[in-house]
Amino acid sequence: MTTLICGSIAYDTIMVFRDRFKHHILPEQIHILNVSFLVPDMRREFGGCAGNIAYNLLLLGGEPLIMATTGDDSAPYRHRLGQLGLDARHLRDVPGCFTAQAFITTDLDDNQITAFHPGAMNHSHLNHVGDSQGVKLGIVSPDGRDGMLQHAREFAAAGIPFVFDPGQGLPMFSGAELLDLLRLADYCTVNDYEAKLLCERTGKPIETLAKEVRALIVTLGAKGSQIHAAGKVLELPCVAAAALVDPTGCGDAYRSGLLYGIANGLDWEISGRLAALMGALKIAQRGGQNHKASREEIAARYKDAFGHNPW
Repeated sequence: MTTLICGSIAYDTIMVFRDRFKHHILPEQIHILNVSFLVPDMRREFGGCAGNIAYNLLLLGGEPLIMATTGDDSAPYRHRLGQLGLDARHLRDVPGCFTAQAFITTDLDDNQITAFHPGAMNHSHLNHVGDSQGVKLGIVSPDGRDGMLQHAREFAAAGIPFVFDPGQGLPMFSGAELLDLLRLADYCTVNDYEAKLLCERTGKPIETLAKEVRALIVTLGAKGSQIHAAGKVLELPCVAAAALVDPTGCGDAYRSGLLYGIANGLDWEISGRLAALMGALKIAQRGGQNHKASREEIAARYKDAFGHNPW
């Protein structure tokens, strides 16, 4: 089943400052802040929610189709997608723009200073769900505000079930808009912080919001996740990771497991556990797309964790 993944494509530039920010940022001088950090360690990762979700769904044996806007600097990312065998036909280059990118500086205490440039992501509304063919499932992940609203409405109008995944884009929407998006969607997934913000913005408790969709999934980090469906709450554990290296992209990996489960008619218990496993595989590697596992290896890890095969 082809799954259309609407969301961001981005480059992440991660730099390491071999000291502590607190030694260089003086509280009494914050009004005239002018600092420079020497960063001898730097790496560039392929990221963005759409890219990360598609990468993980491909590992599972799914059929991801990315829909995103990129800039004049998209060639390296397009080359990578080609190497992975991911279809890039719905990546639209926006002339005069950079591809979205984050510049992250981390100190020895794991504090981070991040600058994010949305670039071409702000033009995601130039893409239309109707431009794709054979799509049976979709997801609206963090992207340009207008694009997220438009793609949700287009999925609903086309009768294609989709997951609303607001992520870090949630603050862009009013309570009324969030309620409208939930009513258009078939599924919604948020982390625990986003769930609280969703409730605050809409003025409704999570139990009420869950009635607007077939299932509302709340991830809880090391505490696992909750799936609100059919008037019940399913509590699911996390999966022990081989190492706790980098949480970047773990939420996207989790969402790939949900999408695979929905696309293949798996029940929520198996889907949620598979999602948790994908997050555990990701967190053991740096970057959003550097972990590797075959479908057979994923099944074996699932069986080790839960005692049975996921498919």
